[in-house]
Amino acid sequence: MFKPYLIDGTFELFRSYFGAPSALAPDGREVGAVRGIARSLLALLRIEAVTHAGIAFDTVIESFRNQLFPGYKTGEGLPVDLVAQFPIAEEMAAALGLVVWPMIEFEADDAIASAVALAVADPEVEQVIIASPDKDFAQCVSGARVVCVDRMRKRTMDEAGVVARFGVVPASIPDYLALVGDDADGIPGLAGWGARSTGAVLGRYVHLEAIPDDARAWDVTVRGARGLAETLARSRDDALLYRRLATLRTDAPLGVTSADQLAWTGARRDLLAPLCESLGDRDLLDQVPRWAGD
Repeated sequence: MFKPYLIDGTFELFRSYFGAPSALAPDGREVGAVRGIARSLLALLRIEAVTHAGIAFDTVIESFRNQLFPGYKTGEGLPVDLVAQFPIAEEMAAALGLVVWPMIEFEADDAIASAVALAVADPEVEQVIIASPDKDFAQCVSGARVVCVDRMRKRTMDEAGVVARFGVVPASIPDYLALVGDDADGIPGLAGWGARSTGAVLGRYVHLEAIPDDARAWDVTVRGARGLAETLARSRDDALLYRRLATLRTDAPLGVTSADQLAWTGARRDLLAPLCESLGDRDLLDQVPRWAGD
């Protein structure tokens, strides 16, 4: 039995960029975020004694969702020196011996959701750990077998945790985000639908289609129910589109056909040593807990 770790590389890189100190490579490139994510991944591998892992990156920020909705998130406004570190971060993850999913048409979140679907089908998988605090992944949670871990805050969210936080079961999370909105992804939501009202209504009806157009037919008490119902009835097509945007795909190309192919056998010395040299950070080599082939 094993526990694969599915790592949100985009989140890790953003966190490192805004949290780690700036650093220049010998050739003048900004590489502080890459150095930061390398240390974060090494800490995970070392402290958690990871045996299986995959990491996903948004190699291209835009995805198929931008074709569905013009307001969906883009790479516009991102710092140039952050965007330039994505390919280096992917190279670093591969040098550390991780299975890397660089997403172009799909998003990193879709890769992780697809890996979850692959892993839960394997009876040898004891638990799937999604290493990310991103609320989108709440829809992937299942009982205590698929959980989300916020490494910074040292919090684990299982299915009971999803209900406690959002008021809805994991299957309702895309519906929840469709109504409340998600600023990070450019999903506007519907006017008036806040977290509390949405949690109460979807806690009762689960999905958008089951919510009656007439508030008098609701058998759940919500402040401003009439106005909420009228807004939903008027904008139901918009809500369904927003739900589609918020729903993670499980058919992203992963290049693996079983969770066992995510086995971590150690860092690649042949790749990591020259990469650290180019980054001007050979100290990273001393933090590697295991080398492939040793």
